[in-house]
Amino acid sequence: MTEKAIEFLQEWISEKVQAPQEPIKLEQEAGILARECAKQAENAGVKLEDIEEEVGDLKELIATKLEDAAEAQREGTETPSQDRA
Repeated sequence: MTEKAIEFLQEWISEKVQAPQEPIKLEQEAGILARECAKQAENAGVKLEDIEEEVGDLKELIATKLEDAAEAQREGTETPSQDRA
């Protein structure tokens, strides 16, 4: 994965993937966010293939980050670090 792709994904997840304000279907939200991320990556000159080469399925990664953020919010802690992306 290119350095540009890594930096883009880390920044995007940090900005966009937050604990939901109300109960939602995580898979549905992850799909929406994955499509948004892919579009913004393309606009930034970052290939989705470069991102997924490193992290695997983008939708699954975002779903995991949403679950982590929701759990951290329930526990009253900060969002876990973005160590995988």
